[in-house]
Amino acid sequence: MAIPRGDAIALARALIQIDSRNPTLVPDSAGEGECARALASVLDDWGFAVELSETPPGRPNVVARLGPADTPALMLNGHLDVVGVDGMTHEPFAAEVRDNRMYGRGSADMKGGLAAICAAALDGVGSGAKRQILVTAVVDEEYESLGMRALLASGVSADAAIITEPTRLAICPAHRGFAWFDVSLRGRAAHGSRYDIGIDAITHAGLLLADLEQLERTRDSGPRHPLLGRGSLHASKIYGGVGMSTYPEACDLAIERRTLPGESTEKAMAEIVDACARVKARHANFDAKVTLTTAQLPSEVPPDAPIVRRLRRALERENVPVRIEGFSAWTDAALLNEAGIPAICFGPGDISMAHAAEEFVPVEEIGIATRVLTRIVSEWCEGT
Repeated sequence: MAIPRGDAIALARALIQIDSRNPTLVPDSAGEGECARALASVLDDWGFAVELSETPPGRPNVVARLGPADTPALMLNGHLDVVGVDGMTHEPFAAEVRDNRMYGRGSADMKGGLAAICAAALDGVGSGAKRQILVTAVVDEEYESLGMRALLASGVSADAAIITEPTRLAICPAHRGFAWFDVSLRGRAAHGSRYDIGIDAITHAGLLLADLEQLERTRDSGPRHPLLGRGSLHASKIYGGVGMSTYPEACDLAIERRTLPGESTEKAMAEIVDACARVKARHANFDAKVTLTTAQLPSEVPPDAPIVRRLRRALERENVPVRIEGFSAWTDAALLNEAGIPAICFGPGDISMAHAAEEFVPVEEIGIATRVLTRIVSEWCEGT
């Protein structure tokens, strides 16, 4: 794949045209391998020192460096995988450009941003660089973040990081975490006419949901984060019942809790366990078991952190409005911050386009992001 040196728009189009649907989410897809190898080839042509690291097998991360080794590193990061394309209203991998918009699955989330960091690193690192730039493109961010976890486990590190998730060019120093819970409710199967012995597990699920809804109403007057607002909880899935004339013996709920910085997974689980206890106090035959299935930590960097100040200064010098906001979605920034690498999000496109039937990134925003990031790279490498 031949891309003119430093051409972020051409690189974005080329990456969008490669199907890199996450194979865990879309089992019949090829995964990120072709996209990773194509990007690695471009960066090699542009003069980066490039490595491909396959963890898990067949799904390689791209790690590319410019500048002197063994010096402080600034990481510019993005992910290679995209979600499925069912229901899309346009060709998912054509990368068609019209009305200053580049359309395609992954255009906003986040191949436009990925192209911007590659071009910015190339343009910003001069021959006399005192520090290095580390460009990382990882797999599996859309599911379990296996790519970022493997990257950190391999010893890759940096002094700070910018992830070009689609923030509409706002600086996003914080986002929520999440915890997923399964609630297994058990009743007693019986013929639909035997109210005297049947115990309705589905009705018990409704009682629990009503209690949790009451809890949810209290959040507006509870703890709030200055950028993220309040935490939240919702029921994601429900299964139960075997027939119209049978009391349901079992009902299973899946619940998601979005957590704020400072809120623990244990606190989130305690809310559901306590709700179960309240329902049981009113209904002695209520029987529920709560299980944590997965959780990801929130992410937060102070608004006055050095990487935030650096990005703010670059925006001001490029005459781009400075906006500091919370990011609505979870990102690999949480894993970087947990590893001691201050990480924030800043990139072209709108997160509302992610996973949507129509997905596009404004072409102009790719250019602006590239300019801003080029200035950051240049100042970093100059040691300022």
